[in-house]
Amino acid sequence: MKHCLVVDDSRVIRKVACRILESLQFATEEAEDGAAALDACRNKMPDVILLDWQMPNMTGIEFLRTLRRQNDGTAPIVVFCTTENDVGHITEALNAGANEYIMKPFDREILEAKLAQVGLL
Repeated sequence: MKHCLVVDDSRVIRKVACRILESLQFATEEAEDGAAALDACRNKMPDVILLDWQMPNMTGIEFLRTLRRQNDGTAPIVVFCTTENDVGHITEALNAGANEYIMKPFDREILEAKLAQVGLL
């Protein structure tokens, strides 16, 4: 079973994403910010990370840059899930190592399509 870490400061978004992922046969774990997500990755590197941009303590982009420098930090597929939709943010995320980018709000069909696109479904 594939393991997904859902990183978002919104408990509601985390729960909705986990419910969708579990229906797609993923094991899920949650983190409320980038710092907690790094701890989770050090404990067990996930196959995929759904990542919010704007969070307290450590933003999504800070987390991603730090993750990609870690041992095995290049392994997870990282999908940014955010309201930041300008070309500058998208380019910055992809240059930092994101594999995909989806806009909030997202639904099962959007998430399923992105996960299929990166070979996880």
